[in-house]
Amino acid sequence: MSDDRSADHSSKNWLERVIQAFSNDSDEPTSRAELLEFLRETGPRFDLDGDGLAIIEGAFAITDQQVRDVMIQRSQIEVIRANQSVDDYLSMILDSGHSRYPVVDEDLDDVIGILLVKDLLPLINKSQAERDNFNLSDILRPAIFIPESKRLNSLLKEFRDTRSHMAIVVDEYGGTAGIITIEDILEQIVGDIEDEHDIDDDDEVRELGSDVYAVKAILSIEDFNERFGTAFPDEEFDTVGGLVMQSFGHLPERGESTVLDGWHFAVTNVDNRRLHWLKVSRSATQSA
Repeated sequence: MSDDRSADHSSKNWLERVIQAFSNDSDEPTSRAELLEFLRETGPRFDLDGDGLAIIEGAFAITDQQVRDVMIQRSQIEVIRANQSVDDYLSMILDSGHSRYPVVDEDLDDVIGILLVKDLLPLINKSQAERDNFNLSDILRPAIFIPESKRLNSLLKEFRDTRSHMAIVVDEYGGTAGIITIEDILEQIVGDIEDEHDIDDDDEVRELGSDVYAVKAILSIEDFNERFGTAFPDEEFDTVGGLVMQSFGHLPERGESTVLDGWHFAVTNVDNRRLHWLKVSRSATQSA
């Protein structure tokens, strides 16, 4: 009982200090920096811990940040093309594990909508013939287009008002500069939000089972060698994607594969500029 009274008393004291700070002209914070400094000084004594203060600071920070500061750059966007077969983009979705994808017609500058993966669930019970005749455009959600200069706090409000979770960022010429999600904004406030599909930056490899792996093409050759006990050279290229591109001699399409030093590399996700994901396994001859 006394503990409850003590907690109530502490919270009242802290609240009284805040009220006093704003009611006394001589003590009133005159800037955001002064307000944060006041919270840093008094918060720890009244159960405002470091995490709570960090969230408050993050909420203040997004009022100064623009979309261009945190967006996913154009070269890193994983998209679905309107003319892809269902089996093609389902395979890509399984590899990358995102819940939303921009859908494009000709290229990244022609976004026609957003695909929510959950909208594909009815396909599970469809026959192959029905899946072949499936029209992706029938289930697309409208895309939101925003400028790079938009403030994060303003975009967060727009996401909330429209119940959207992703926006397409356009440059001054109307081309696609990147994408941004509500998670990207929230991470500026509360820190990194990881889910079961996230891969640590230090280990950009996902085990698919039976000695088969999904590997990000930007994984360094040095890290790949360390992970799999290989000895691929890294004098000419830094990444696994560069090594695989050299083997092909061109930018491969999804489904193309090559064998390097007893390892089988299959392209599972690629855009018109670069490789994103590879499926890697020991080749049949190596396994034998």
